[in-house]
Amino acid sequence: MKKQHLVKGLAALLVLALLVSCKKDLKNTPQLSKKDLKTSFNSSSAYWNLAQQTHSFVVGNIMTSYNSYKVNTTTNSCYEWYNASQIYADAAFVSVGDSRYAAYMNNSYTWMGNMWNTGSSLGGYFSAANTDGSGAGGDQYVDDNALTGVTYLDAYNVTTGATQTNYLNSAKAIANWLMNSGLWDTTYGGGFWWHTGTHDLKPTQTNGLTMQLFLRLYQITGQSFYLSWANSVRTWLEGNMYDSATGLYIWKIDGAGSGTKHTEKFTYDNAIMLEADLLYATIAAAPTYTTKAQNLGIAMNTHLWNSTYHVYIFNTADGRINPAWCVWGSQAMIKLYQADGNTAWLDYAQQNIDYMNSKLRNNTTFGYHSFCNFDGSNLINDYEGVDQAWMQRTQALLSNYR
Repeated sequence: MKKQHLVKGLAALLVLALLVSCKKDLKNTPQLSKKDLKTSFNSSSAYWNLAQQTHSFVVGNIMTSYNSYKVNTTTNSCYEWYNASQIYADAAFVSVGDSRYAAYMNNSYTWMGNMWNTGSSLGGYFSAANTDGSGAGGDQYVDDNALTGVTYLDAYNVTTGATQTNYLNSAKAIANWLMNSGLWDTTYGGGFWWHTGTHDLKPTQTNGLTMQLFLRLYQITGQSFYLSWANSVRTWLEGNMYDSATGLYIWKIDGAGSGTKHTEKFTYDNAIMLEADLLYATIAAAPTYTTKAQNLGIAMNTHLWNSTYHVYIFNTADGRINPAWCVWGSQAMIKLYQADGNTAWLDYAQQNIDYMNSKLRNNTTFGYHSFCNFDGSNLINDYEGVDQAWMQRTQALLSNYR
């Protein structure tokens, strides 16, 4: 997923061809009580309207007649996590009160069955398929599967009856694959490998997303083995990937022996970990976890925020901006606001989204380009499905409040 997606994308396409083919004082900002937090969308919000325009672009340019979503406007194949991200975006629409988008969410969920590995008793999603669902193959990625599971639990929260049960059972099936895939082992003291191919790296985001899935399944089912798995992942991440000097999590560990730590810090890695802290805060009803999340948010806004352009950076070694990976920081800030009512978090979330609309949005087509430099130069002239999905989702979430 994500920063390695160019390598993964080339590999997946090969498989398809073979198969068929402004900082604020966060501690001193006035707090809101829970009753002040909105729970339904504001139809007059500019961000709600932008989110709807993004969805219209997706339907007109990315969505297929099979209810799947193409990689981009010119590539007739599908990636698992791109499709899951669009379901995640549509679930956000439903969660804030617009049920019109439930059909998109549910129909794409049905299509996702084509990507499930039916040749194995453990299942798990393949990384790529043709738009009609044929030719599913490629490695199975832990982060892609975990994000899909988290997405299904968002859909679970906004559905009822048999549909709701199906979403929960699918998330459980993903967790079962994760736990029994052999992709967690004792190399580097624990942690999940990135995918089923060459076991060459263990990243923060891969493990952070599995932790989120296990925690949310524990919330719903009360089954203690999910919490046990989440705790094991957390122990490994804190012991191996946390950089106390910055208060952030590093990228990955790889290589022979005890491994080499790659200390670049990515916005979305840390956003994922922040969201996991907030899940722990809810489950344990312990303010210490809220404080951990707040401290991580402050660290993000200290080290991963460009104060000139008011945007989250891709990572500490790459001076570019991407809608999906950078706007994940907005989702984390919105969730922090939902946890403590501090409007300063929303300011970061909003300014980050505003940058995307200023520098990366095509105001004619309403689609988002995939990359640009801080000043908007070197715009990459393509429209990745995952970028549209994350802009739709985060703007729908922000429309609750701004």
